[in-house]
Amino acid sequence: MRKRLLKKRWRSMAEEVVRLRKENAQLKARIKELERRLNQNSRNSSRPPSSDPPSTPPKPPRPKSGRNPGAQPGHPAHQRELVAPEDVTKTIPVKPDKCKGCGAPLSGDDPDPHRHQVTAIPEIKPIVTEYQLHTLTCSRCQKETMATLPEGVPAGAFDPRTVAIVSLLTGFYHLSRRTAEAMMFDIFRLKMSLGSVTASEQITSAAVRTPVAEAREFVKKQNIKGADETSWYQGPQRGKVWLWATFTAWVTVFLIRPHRGTEEAKDLLGKAFGVLITDRWCAYLWWPLKWRQLCWAHIKRHFQAFVDAGGKSARIGTALLAEQKQLFEWWHRVRDGPLARSTFRAYVVPLRQRVRVLLEKGATCGHGPTEATCRELLKLEPALWTFVRVEGVEPTNNCTEQVIRPGVLWRKICFGTHSEAGSRFVERMLTVTCTLRQQGRNVVDYVTSCVEASLRGDTPPSLLPAAHR
Repeated sequence: MRKRLLKKRWRSMAEEVVRLRKENAQLKARIKELERRLNQNSRNSSRPPSSDPPSTPPKPPRPKSGRNPGAQPGHPAHQRELVAPEDVTKTIPVKPDKCKGCGAPLSGDDPDPHRHQVTAIPEIKPIVTEYQLHTLTCSRCQKETMATLPEGVPAGAFDPRTVAIVSLLTGFYHLSRRTAEAMMFDIFRLKMSLGSVTASEQITSAAVRTPVAEAREFVKKQNIKGADETSWYQGPQRGKVWLWATFTAWVTVFLIRPHRGTEEAKDLLGKAFGVLITDRWCAYLWWPLKWRQLCWAHIKRHFQAFVDAGGKSARIGTALLAEQKQLFEWWHRVRDGPLARSTFRAYVVPLRQRVRVLLEKGATCGHGPTEATCRELLKLEPALWTFVRVEGVEPTNNCTEQVIRPGVLWRKICFGTHSEAGSRFVERMLTVTCTLRQQGRNVVDYVTSCVEASLRGDTPPSLLPAAHR
């Protein structure tokens, strides 16, 4: 009887040991995963630099070049351009009256005097036009008739240029509505209410609707484009939605949509056409790998994460970073001219083979996150090298990330939008302002023209470059 009890107790203890070992292994794995997440920063993940905690190690300093700071010898001077003589408001000749050497009196003119220009902004006073609408009584039927505003005169209190400026203060220069209200008074001596600021935004949003829709169709047909997305907040409760952007050489388009999925990506990009530059986000998997380019800046962060994991993963990550560094040294020489593209393609063939071998080793290195990333990169491997094959394709998605940055700043300042109408204003103003800056066009003049066209019932000016209208 005692022997049977001991045997039962021993079996129970053995089962308990097995259970505790299993639980211990699970806890160790969880701790390791939590430590990995805790050690993530902008250098080894897709997190933005603004999310880095104070404990994040600083970037290694660049090696010193040995040159003095500032412009180097032989560097072309960059000075402020003088205004053309016909555009100068006032010219004041200044002549010396006596020689600085002997004091003798001087006379005559210098045929090529030194030109020094001082630009001043005059005090701005609004021009207020009052329309007095008379109501007259018919002598025949005694019916009263009030006059209507002339064509092109807005029903509101502000003209198209004022509406455009207010909308750009909030939609381009990243001012809050209260700050825009204060600035209109301080600089233009114009009193506005917060309601007037919001009304100006909605007038502008409606005025640019047609050219923005035209721009959306334009980017879908471009041979090379980049896409990216970031979070946004919408509604009284500030629920999370997503701000999408697609960048092309001449036009950039933004959309705010509820989700971050494939359907939203297709709404932004249309049918698969041309080369698409993105990160590894799964919403773009429907795009053919042959015509897709993965961002090497994101991939570099994954390689750094391999290094931070330690062990065999670190050795693989170090080797991959060395291959990536060599690849970009060649690419910069191709971009700047010294290296022919045909030679670059020949150089990349063995490098590509080495990278693939390293990824295959990483897929079986024993570190779970490294294995998962390597397996995914092996599936997407053709999309790593499209920039080598197709001229005009960049190896990174930096351009799209730069154009989406104003949206990120807007989100941080205003914490998103209260309504669907507000989100339409955001996506349209980002589309208009980013596109106009790409083309070197004046944003105030363009938005003013759109509001004026809306008042007249005319077609607003196009956002497309002249060659594509």
